Amino acid sequence: MRNLLFFATMATLLPMAVVRPFAGVLLWSWISFMNPHREIWGSAANLPWAAMVLGGTLLGCVLAQEPRRLPINAVTLLLLLLVAIFTITTLVGLGEPVDAWAKWDRTAKMILALLLTAALLTDRHRLDALIWLMVIAIGYYGVRGGAFTILTGGSFRVLGPEATTIADNNHIGTAMLVAIPLMNYLRMHARHRIVQIGLMAAMVLTLFAVVGTYSRGAFIALGAVTLLLWWRSRRKLIGGLVIAACVAGAMAFMPQAWVARMNSIETYEEDASATTRLKLWEASFRLAMDRPLVGSGFRGPYSQAAVDRVMPGGPARAVHSIWFEVLGEHGFPGFLAWLGLTVSGIWYSLRLSRLGRDHPGLQWAGDLGRMVGISILAYCIGGTFLSLGYWDFYWTLLVVAAAAHALALAELRNELPAAPAARGWRAEPLPGAARARAAAPRAGTARA
Repeated sequence: MRNLLFFATMATLLPMAVVRPFAGVLLWSWISFMNPHREIWGSAANLPWAAMVLGGTLLGCVLAQEPRRLPINAVTLLLLLLVAIFTITTLVGLGEPVDAWAKWDRTAKMILALLLTAALLTDRHRLDALIWLMVIAIGYYGVRGGAFTILTGGSFRVLGPEATTIADNNHIGTAMLVAIPLMNYLRMHARHRIVQIGLMAAMVLTLFAVVGTYSRGAFIALGAVTLLLWWRSRRKLIGGLVIAACVAGAMAFMPQAWVARMNSIETYEEDASATTRLKLWEASFRLAMDRPLVGSGFRGPYSQAAVDRVMPGGPARAVHSIWFEVLGEHGFPGFLAWLGLTVSGIWYSLRLSRLGRDHPGLQWAGDLGRMVGISILAYCIGGTFLSLGYWDFYWTLLVVAAAAHALALAELRNELPAAPAARGWRAEPLPGAARARAAAPRAGTARA
C-alpha cells in the first residue's frame, strides 16, 4: 500500500518540477534530505528518485527559461571549485575506481542541484519555503524519535532511515541538532500561535530524540548548541530557564545505560571504538601528508592498499571525522576549499546578524543569521566524530545563508531613498552610517 501511495505521490509531483522549476528544487530537497522512499517497501524504495527529479527540474528550467543567472557569491564559487578539485583527485585517486567514481557522480549531481537551488532562491517566499522543507525533512525523524524515546523510556536507540547518509544513530543525532535552530527561526516568525506551539513541541521532541540516539558526539554538540542558543536568545533569563529545563528533563528521563555511555566520554582511552577512531584519523592524515596536493581521492581511506602505503596494517574504513575525511581524500587544497564553505557560512551568518541588529526592518535576517550560526556549530562539533563531510543538507544551509544575505541587501537598498544625480554620475543609496554622514551638514557650511 505504501509503495503504491508513494508512486501516486511522485506521479503527481514530478510534472510540477517540469512546470515550475522551484517546485522541483523543493521536491529534490525532500527526497534527498528525508529519503521518504526508504520508509516504504517494494520497488519504489530503490529507484533513483533524486536523479529523476533533478532531470525534470533541469528540463523545466529550459522550458521556463529560469533561472536567468547563477548568483556569484563565496558559496557558489567554492562549490564550483570543489567540483574541479574532486574531479582531479578522483582521476589520480588510490581507492577502488568504481567506488570512487560512483561517489564523484553522486557528489557532482548534488552540487549541480545546489547551484540550481542557489539560482532559484530569488525572494523570501522561496527562501522560507526551503527552510520549512528542511525542517520538515529532518524534523519528521526528530518528532518520531522523540515520541519513541518517551514511549519506550529511552531503552532503545533512535536511528535514521536505512541505507541513507543519516542512518547511523550518530549521524541522525547531529542532523537533528542542525535542524533545531531552523525550527526556532520558523517559530520566531510564525504568524499563528498554533504554529508556534507546534514548532516548540517539535523542538522539545527532537531534543529527546537527540538524547535517545545514545550518541556521545551528539551529546557533546548538544551542550555547545544549548549554550549558544541561550547566548543568542533575546530574553536570556527566560530562554535560559526553558533550555535548561528541557535539557535537564531529557537527561533525567534516560535510563542508567544511557548515563553509563555518556560517562565513557571521560575514559575514551579505554574505549575500543574511540581508540580505533584515533587510528583512522592518523591514517587519513598520513594519506594527506603522503600526497598533499591530491590526497587519496574518494574512498581512498577505505582502501587497505592505500592505507598500507602510509600505515601498514592500519584500519581502512570510514574515517569518522568530517575534517580528516576530506583532508585524507582530497589533500590540503581540497580541504581548504571545503573548509572555505563553512567559513563563508559563518561570515554570512554574522553579516545577517549585524544587518538585523542595525536595521529593524531586517529582523528576520538577524534571527536567521543567529540560528544558521548555531546550526553550523552543531555540524562542526558533531561532525568531528562522523563521516559527514559531503552532507547535502548542510551545504544547502550554506546556500540559504548566502541567498538570505543577498536578499537582505536588496531589501535594504529598496528601502533607502536614492540620492539625487549629480554631474552625470548615477547616485546609489548609501547604507547605514554612510548615509547619515552624507546627510549631515559639513563644518563651516552656512545653513539655509
